[in-house]
Amino acid sequence: MRHPEALTVTRLDGPAAERAEADFTLVYADAFAEPPYCETEHDVAATFQRFRSHTRRRTFRAALARTPDGTPIGMAYGSVLGPQTGWWDAPDPLASDDIRRAAGQHTFVLMELAVRLPWRGLGIARRLHESLLDGVEAGRVRLHVHPASEAAQAAYRSWGYRKVGDARPWTGVDLHDVMVLNLPHPPA
Repeated sequence: MRHPEALTVTRLDGPAAERAEADFTLVYADAFAEPPYCETEHDVAATFQRFRSHTRRRTFRAALARTPDGTPIGMAYGSVLGPQTGWWDAPDPLASDDIRRAAGQHTFVLMELAVRLPWRGLGIARRLHESLLDGVEAGRVRLHVHPASEAAQAAYRSWGYRKVGDARPWTGVDLHDVMVLNLPHPPA
C-alpha cells in the first residue's frame, strides 16, 4: 500500500547528493526508461557523469523522496545558472543579453525531476519541487521538458510554468519545450 504521508522528502546539497548518487541513478533509470524518453544504460551513465560535475557547483541543490524503509522513489535537482552556461545557446526568448547578465543571480535551472511509476499521482513530484525551490535565491526557474511527456507538461503548467521557446538540451536529443516559472520573491 502506498502512503504518501509516510514518505520523506529530504533536501541535499552537492556533497550529500553525490553520496546518494546511487539513489538518484535508480530513480532516473526507472523513470526515464519509458517513452517518450527511452533512456538506455548508456544514456543513464552519461547523465550521471554530468551529475557529478553538477553536484560540485556552489549553488547545486537536490531533493530525494524515500519510503519509510529508505527506498528512493523520487528525485529533483538543479542549480543557479551562470551567465556563461550553454543553457543560453539555444534560440529562445530568454537568450537576450540582459538575461545572460542576470543569469548568475536570478535563474535557477531545474535539471531533473522524476518519480518512479508506482508512486506517481500522489503529489510526490509537487513535494519534491517545493522542497527543491524553498529558499532558492532566484527570480525564476527554467527547465526543458519533452513535449510528448503530457503528465510532466500538465504538472508544470499547473505549478505556474509557461512555455517560452524550444531547445535541444544537448546534441542528438529531441527538441524540448523551454518553460519558465517566475518566483514570487526574486532576490534583491
